[in-house]
Amino acid sequence: MSAVIFGSAAGIVLAVVALVFGFWGFLLVGMLGIAGGVCGAVAAGRLDLRAALNAATGRRVG
Repeated sequence: MSAVIFGSAAGIVLAVVALVFGFWGFLLVGMLGIAGGVCGAVAAGRLDLRAALNAATGRRVG
């Protein structure tokens, strides 16, 4: 699945959630989606969480 199709599908799902559940439901689904994406990236090895946290706190990485 290409990034364009995935992004379009995610946008459509978030729009439907916003219409059905309102603003707070939209925020909840968005936050849980981000958390799931981060967990998936860590599990797949595409995101080094320790290096990302070190970079966010200003520590040198590497």
